[in-house]
Order: sequence, then C-alpha cells, then structure tokens
Amino acid sequence: MSELFEPTIVVFLCNWYYHAAVDSLASVPPNVLPVRVLCSGLVSPEMILRTFRIGVDGVLVLGCSAGDCHYVSSGYHVATRAPLVRDLVDYVSIHPGRLRLDRVSLEEPLKFAQVMQEFVEAVRALGPIGAVLASSGDQ
Repeated sequence: MSELFEPTIVVFLCNWYYHAAVDSLASVPPNVLPVRVLCSGLVSPEMILRTFRIGVDGVLVLGCSAGDCHYVSSGYHVATRAPLVRDLVDYVSIHPGRLRLDRVSLEEPLKFAQVMQEFVEAVRALGPIGAVLASSGDQ
C-alpha cells in the first residue's frame, strides 16, 4: 500500500472516558474520529457494520477496564462480545483486523495512545476498505 494512505478510523468511546481521551487525542492523527456513546457496552454489532458500510477503514471500540465502569458490567460486555463481532465482520468479508474492541483505564493515557497508534498502523497496512466493500456486493 502507498505510504500516503491514511485510514479513517472511528473510535467509539464511553461518555465517562471521552473527555479524558480527547485530551490524549492530540497525539493521534486527525483521521481518527472519536464518537461519544453513553457506554461502549451499548455499541451494537449493527452500529459497527453500519460504520464500515459508510466507508470507514477501521472501527475501535474502547470500553472501561474492569472495575472502572460506571455501569458496573458494560465494559465486560465489550470484551465478551468481541469474538462474536469479529466473526460477524469476517462473515461479511471485512478483515477482522479492521475492528478492535479493547478496554483501557482512565488512569492509562499512555496505553490509550499506544492502542490508538497500533490500530492505525494495522488498518493502514490493510489498505482502504473501499475496494473490499465494492467486491463484497450489497450484503
């Protein structure tokens, strides 16, 4: 892939994590689009698929670490749902590497930046999603 390709990444962040994360976004490329949701545990597989269908190259869902969740167990739902959602994305011919579901504590801004950078690099290596969506038809 061309070194000029910069993937468009949507990051779903819980309401409680959003403000702290946005402060850390200064070190993240401008092609990373944060989306605040009430809780990352509420990000459904349908939301993820719709995000890909509009041409976003990668989707990152960040949930709270165990014990940090304001809704007690919703961060846990992100982690337990991950294998199912990856299988679903793969089923519709989208490389599972274009999706990452992870948990990061509010107390770990460096880990947040690291997760962001790793994901951007991984999606960059996969190239633009446009060709993938065009070849997969209207599923």
